[in-house]
Amino acid sequence: MHIGEILQAKASTEVITIGPEAGVRELLALLAEHNIGAVIVSADGTSLDGIVSERDVVRHLHSDGTVINNVVGSIMTGDVETCAPEDDLDGVMQTMTERRFRHIPVCADGSIVGIISIGDVVKHKIGQLTFERDQLDSYVHQT
Repeated sequence: MHIGEILQAKASTEVITIGPEAGVRELLALLAEHNIGAVIVSADGTSLDGIVSERDVVRHLHSDGTVINNVVGSIMTGDVETCAPEDDLDGVMQTMTERRFRHIPVCADGSIVGIISIGDVVKHKIGQLTFERDQLDSYVHQT
């Protein structure tokens, strides 16, 4: 299974982005509006400047109570691990587990084409296991 197949199965292929100069308040509104946990940081909407998540806000809030008045660029992760549509799901899943990532941007030809969340991976794995179970159940109960 490849990452591109996971992207195709998502309900929405829209990639939500925010500029690095946007305020943290704007970021929080965007996260809440779309019910998501992370946003791609991009000055032009297609290139990858960074990623910012709920976790980034919380960590900065703990050390700096004024983080709400900052800009996204000051709290984002700039060195972002990415994957490509042709990457193997198991390898990406291993990276997410080992590095404790909840989101990984998907890039092709230098542009952002999607984002994979741990929820997307779990949903796929559950679907795969359900299919295999149903196939085995059907085989066992054949007459």
